[in-house]
Amino acid sequence: MKGFLAIVLHAHLPYVRHPEYQDFLEEDWLYEAITETYLPLLQVFDRLDAEGVPFRVTMTLTPTLVGMLRDELLMARYSARLDRLCELADKEVRRTRDDATFGPLAHFYRDHFEGLRRDFHDRYRRDVVGGFRRLQDEGHLDIVTCGATHGFLPLMQHQPEAVRAQISVAASHYRRHFGRDPSGIWLPECGYYPGVETFLAQENLRFFFTDTHGLSFATPRPLYGCYAPVFTEAGVAAFARDPESSQQVWSAEHGYPGDPVYREFYRDIGWDLDLDYVRPYIQPTGDRKNTGIKYYRITARGSPHKEPWDPALARARAVEHAGNFLFNRERQIDWLASQMAGKPPIVVAPYDAELFGHWWFEGPWFLEALIRKVTFEQHTFRLATPSDYLRENPENQVCTPTQSSWGERGYAAMWLNGTNDWIYPHLHHCADRMVELASSRPDDVSALERRALNQAARELLLAQASDWAFIMKTGTMVDYAVRRTREHVARFLRLDDQIRHNAIDEGWLAWAESKDNIFPELDYRVYRR
Repeated sequence: MKGFLAIVLHAHLPYVRHPEYQDFLEEDWLYEAITETYLPLLQVFDRLDAEGVPFRVTMTLTPTLVGMLRDELLMARYSARLDRLCELADKEVRRTRDDATFGPLAHFYRDHFEGLRRDFHDRYRRDVVGGFRRLQDEGHLDIVTCGATHGFLPLMQHQPEAVRAQISVAASHYRRHFGRDPSGIWLPECGYYPGVETFLAQENLRFFFTDTHGLSFATPRPLYGCYAPVFTEAGVAAFARDPESSQQVWSAEHGYPGDPVYREFYRDIGWDLDLDYVRPYIQPTGDRKNTGIKYYRITARGSPHKEPWDPALARARAVEHAGNFLFNRERQIDWLASQMAGKPPIVVAPYDAELFGHWWFEGPWFLEALIRKVTFEQHTFRLATPSDYLRENPENQVCTPTQSSWGERGYAAMWLNGTNDWIYPHLHHCADRMVELASSRPDDVSALERRALNQAARELLLAQASDWAFIMKTGTMVDYAVRRTREHVARFLRLDDQIRHNAIDEGWLAWAESKDNIFPELDYRVYRR
């Protein structure tokens, strides 16, 4: 073997939980991701495991996502949602029973959703996190952590206690749910700044990821560019994204998901069929939304004309694309190995996990075919995780990466611009107040005050989620992102005022604890100077 391929799937969603409503639109982000990404990925990995196909894949399961996937209220709501989806699919089978084109597609969806429901309840016991944990315990996955609420760390660097809290809370949460230390971390939005690695080292995190230019412009310049890790002065390794493998999958113009035979994301029966027919499966207000049943393929980019989707043809194309991806990685690693003077290259291919299944329905089929082909059809490289590489290659160059992120222009432009810059004075003010609260209180505070301090820390962490700034920049669901930022800041400031004046409203505090209930193990003292 001349080198390694590290497939990294970053699974993340912001914490969206609204017990005060029976039905809340933004909770669909979680329910859709479970149905379209997390359960299909588990099915792929379990099928490979059952057949004895060896594989090594790195996954991020962010703390906010883990918290939602293990929340009883959200899982009960998801179960009911899955029941309605199966009901709709069965209804579609009856509606299209005499349609030679769409009848088979309706049968496909009914079988698909019923299989997901069966596995969710019987195989995974409504515990998706436990399914992934078992695959890690069996040696197939390396699950890494992330910032506690996906806070963008470079914009917190002048408040080191806030950075430390994002990392320390995440590591503690990981240990609680996975029974071990996390091996590495996905820095939220790949946001790196020199010095953040000292906090990673304190939590025994061995590696993190940067975008390509984070390593390409490191000091001193890395001998092998982005194709070998470097150690920082703190001893934590940095791995960089490979742009070539990313473009093949991600590119809007040249990426695989844009192929004409793949399923069209934007044509859904929730919009296409008669309103009265789909009314029980859309929003209670009667507003339409996606149901997950989509009958058309991309056909031609930008054209309103769409041909019916053919799952067999789409699966065959996914296998074909997996072969193309394999061929390109073989040629790439062959060439890199010839240039790196005995240092085995590692090609790091990171993607948002939700691309596989949600945005690109055929993505899990592609991934399964790729793993099989890597295992049985070539001898140039093997799948590995960053932990595997460091174990086999313990000596690496020492460098300091440059401050960087992924996303537009690669230097935080998505998270600090004219659409969202107003949030940072509030976030920084709240962080300063939290540090002051935590540092000025003795260890023997009353139980009520400790609860209030812990809840203040939760509200700050939730306000810091990078998702809200990102949504404001992209222009989708902006009102919700603004509302979430303002609500968490307002709750923090109310708690801060009550704590300082020794006037804690226990009834209101209990309401806030029940609403924003993430990190039950949180200790506010993580913010002490």
